[in-house]
This record gives sequence, C-alpha cells and structure tokens, in this order.
Amino acid sequence: MQSLLASIRIAVATMLICVAGYATAVWAVAQAIAPDTANGSLITRDDGTVIGSRQVAQAFTRPEYFWPRPSAVDYDGAGAGGSNLSPTSTAVADRGREMVERYGATAENPLPADLAAASGAGLDPHISEAGALYQVPRIAEARGLDRTRVEALVSDGAFAPGGFLTDSRIVNVLELNLALDRL
Repeated sequence: MQSLLASIRIAVATMLICVAGYATAVWAVAQAIAPDTANGSLITRDDGTVIGSRQVAQAFTRPEYFWPRPSAVDYDGAGAGGSNLSPTSTAVADRGREMVERYGATAENPLPADLAAASGAGLDPHISEAGALYQVPRIAEARGLDRTRVEALVSDGAFAPGGFLTDSRIVNVLELNLALDRL
C-alpha cells in the first residue's frame, strides 16, 4: 500500500510539473514575447468584434474581393490539413482545371500556381504578389476603381516572408480585402 501511495504522489507531481507547469511557462513566455501571435493574430473592428485572423484563410468569392488559395479543408480552421492526394490524382487535376476556368486563365495569360493549388495545411492566408496582381483587373472593374490604385494597394501590402532572404513577396488576403473596403 505504501508503494501505491508513493506511486500516485509521483504521478500527480509529474503531471503538475510537466503538464500544468510547462503549459503555464510556455503561455507566459508567449504572452511576454509575442502576445498578438500567441492570442491568434486576431483582426477586430473598432467595437471589438473579431473579423478574422491574420493566420487563417477565409473564403472570399465575390468578384470585388481578392480570392485566397483553394483550400483542401474548405477553410475550416478546426480541420486544418492537406488533401493527401497525389499530384497525379484526377481530383487534384480537376480542381486545378476548375480554378483555371474560374479565373478565366488562358495560355497567353497563365494562372499563377498558388491560385490553382491548395497549401499544405489548406488554410494559408497569403497569396503571392503575382497572384494578387493577377486578380487586379477583375477587382478594379467590380469596384469601379482605377487599376493602378488597386495595384498600389497590392504593392503596399506585399512583403518578403523571410525578410531579405527571398525575392518572392506575398500578401495577406484578409488584410488586402480590408484595405480595399477602406478605399
């Protein structure tokens, strides 16, 4: 009986240290170093209503908005994950053809790859700068805006994800659409 009680005490102490203590320490460090990221990178209205997150894609389908990458999980943040389909899968090819048709891409005006292919998690909130610029004519026409104004918005929102380590630039679709609404 003595060894059973000792074992229970050791198990409880281990759980308190390894579960509660470690989780609390990680939470405290995250809150101290990067509170916005630790709390979900939420974007809110002036009244505090949450609009979305900088880290999770949302489905935009109206012509006056930038559209995100396709999502293998239908933009469901609770079910992030890829499709696990092979690149040679007919389902992947069909989705690619559907996206090419949706954007009206042609051989003379090819669709940037990120607009036809889902990201690994299915929730990537960014598209390439080229992917955003590809959508400018549709958005400018739908909103009655000058194309150069929309292009400038894309350029202003674009950034290099690795800082100086890369030449490729990306834009956050939600932030870009919110900037469009502010125009």
